[in-house]
Amino acid sequence: MGTLYLIPTPIGENDVDHVIPQYNYGIIGKLRCFVIEEIRTARRFLRKIDQLFPIDDCSFFELNEHVVNNFDYSKVLHLLKDGNDVGLMSEAGLPCIADPGYTLVLAAQQQHIHVVPLVGPSSLMMALMASGLCGQNFVFHGYLPADKISLAEKIKNIELPAIKYNQTQIFIEAPYRNMQLFEALLKYCHPQTYLCVACQISQPDQFIKTMTIESWKRAKTINIHKKPTVFLLGIN
Repeated sequence: MGTLYLIPTPIGENDVDHVIPQYNYGIIGKLRCFVIEEIRTARRFLRKIDQLFPIDDCSFFELNEHVVNNFDYSKVLHLLKDGNDVGLMSEAGLPCIADPGYTLVLAAQQQHIHVVPLVGPSSLMMALMASGLCGQNFVFHGYLPADKISLAEKIKNIELPAIKYNQTQIFIEAPYRNMQLFEALLKYCHPQTYLCVACQISQPDQFIKTMTIESWKRAKTINIHKKPTVFLLGIN
């Protein structure tokens, strides 16, 4: 059987050499079958890895939130069973973390296909590392509800284990709704709860700051609108 490689990609527009190990280049260079979220992003990444990458000789299968329920896993599994190696890559960061690629990995695991995760950047782990909040006990919630009433209830519910169990709560938001989420956190969280805002991770304008809710309220307004951001709640 072939191997399913999980290929990390850069979080932003920074140089791939800064965040992707050279070891990955050798593996990627041999692959001709890829499962990707968006074809243009995948092509651009492969060109950054190698300007002469034979993209026209490759097969691409789009697996994203729009097609995950109708994706034909059998085509990719047949390729793997026939001895072809396949690369699974996310739009940004690690595959299968906050993206639907995990469904393919589970299908491969069920067929006893070898799955190999490659080293690369993770905005969630990098945010946790830099937050100063507990890294022994944490949970990732993905996206919080957009509805204001549901959001307020969710914030209160996830703050409880942060306070009671020192369990760091990690979540993200669509960049254009960052400020609404930030303001809701200031409104509904306890004044002494810590909030870390990790914005533009690995980029030249990276901003990572941890303060209590009370301190955030006294601070000047931050600009995280339309910028990829990770939010973390915890206690001291």
